[in-house]
Amino acid sequence: MDTTGLIVVATVLVLGTAAGIWRRRVDGRLQSVTGPAASAPSPMHHSASASAVPEVVGESTVIAGVPAGTGDGADPSAAGERLDPALLKTLGVGPAPATLLQFSSAFCAPCRALRRVSGEVVALLPDVQHVEVDAESHLDVVRALGIWRTPTLLVLDADGRVSKRATGVPGKAQLIAALGDLLPAR
Repeated sequence: MDTTGLIVVATVLVLGTAAGIWRRRVDGRLQSVTGPAASAPSPMHHSASASAVPEVVGESTVIAGVPAGTGDGADPSAAGERLDPALLKTLGVGPAPATLLQFSSAFCAPCRALRRVSGEVVALLPDVQHVEVDAESHLDVVRALGIWRTPTLLVLDADGRVSKRATGVPGKAQLIAALGDLLPAR
């Protein structure tokens, strides 16, 4: 093998290893959402519909269908803005001090792991609700919220603002710590 071929192989191996290490470091990490916390609803203007019926699966709520909406391309979940209450209601998010809003897909193994971890957290912290949304059935919402892979978990406060966001499966301790800031002291 000539020198050029060895350099190409070494470069590919180094880049692949670096990408794998980076992915392992950021996957499942809860990241604080920065930006102005808007008191008004975000640009997400979706109307609630009676056709979106939540289906309870275990301790999670899975939504069968959400009406198509028209997002303007803004990513309110990245700016910490308050998500539209009608949109949250349509997704099955009810009033609670804190909500774990999970976007999943049918054949996603990490989604099942996140469902299990979230269920354990909800069992420990009864003030927290877990709502699981099928990303494939809600593409307009997924695009409008800037969700690029599953599972994606949005941690919402009582006002519907995204306080933390994670792609992948965060640990139970990370979730409990993230929710500790949102829940009232006992």
